[in-house]
Amino acid sequence: MLWIGFFKFTPTEAAGIKPLVENHFLLFWLYNIMDVQQVSDLFGVIEIVTGFLLLSSLKYDVLRPFAAFGLIATFLITFSFLFTTPGMWRIIDGVPTTNFMILKDIPMLGLGLMYLIPSR
Repeated sequence: MLWIGFFKFTPTEAAGIKPLVENHFLLFWLYNIMDVQQVSDLFGVIEIVTGFLLLSSLKYDVLRPFAAFGLIATFLITFSFLFTTPGMWRIIDGVPTTNFMILKDIPMLGLGLMYLIPSR
């Protein structure tokens, strides 16, 4: 999460997420109040905070639900981009495929769900 978050501060990543955010039914309005880099920076800060929550929750169990929420929310938002962004799906040999951007988020979803289970 930290690496992904820090990468959001680059112009390349800001341009890369623009089509995802501007076509999202819950996030499109961000470009009405912020520029492209500021929106990307906002997502970067959220991902960095989630990363630090994840690391801190190894020592402080009270932070586990917050880390879990951040990981699960990251997965859900990334997953929703597959349905809100035009051109995300292609048919290759009769099979619908994407650019596989969701693969990095599947382990985060699993970890987030594991973190919701109380530790003994």
